[in-house]
Amino acid sequence: MKIFQIIIILASVFLSGCSGCSKSGQKQRLSHQSQEPTESRREERPISGEKTVVKMEKVNGVLQIPVEVDGVKMFFIFDTGASTISISETEANFLWKQGKLTKDNILGTANFSDANGDISEGTIIVLTTVKIGNRVLKNVEASVVHNLNAPLLFGQSALGKFGKISIDNNRGEITFE
Repeated sequence: MKIFQIIIILASVFLSGCSGCSKSGQKQRLSHQSQEPTESRREERPISGEKTVVKMEKVNGVLQIPVEVDGVKMFFIFDTGASTISISETEANFLWKQGKLTKDNILGTANFSDANGDISEGTIIVLTTVKIGNRVLKNVEASVVHNLNAPLLFGQSALGKFGKISIDNNRGEITFE
């Protein structure tokens, strides 16, 4: 049994909540530990007015951007329609094996709707650091899709920490402010 599947089973046993899902593509938590944010879990907002310019690459018709998750470089699809950062079980297992993801990072499970309207279950985690360009975001919520080949999506749990995002298609850049 894969390490991450064991974590999911443990999270399901220790967490409880309501069931359901949203048809809008937004996730709804099925299980969640209710706890007040501690100093280490509190989210930080980037300094207002600070700009970060990131080169993007078009791969198979979609924009990808380089992002470091807990020090591991990955390429994410820039997806303003995704409610959270989303990674596959493959990346989650890798982060787990590297010691960058622990049981303390697991918040619970959720159902979510993909672009086709299909409902899937995922695990909600907290990524300790997400670095894009010269900016480091701390304690960013993400979902782990229970699929080994799911695309990596850079969604609103990170994008919402910026006041303004602009795309310059001529230069192939995204500016985060």
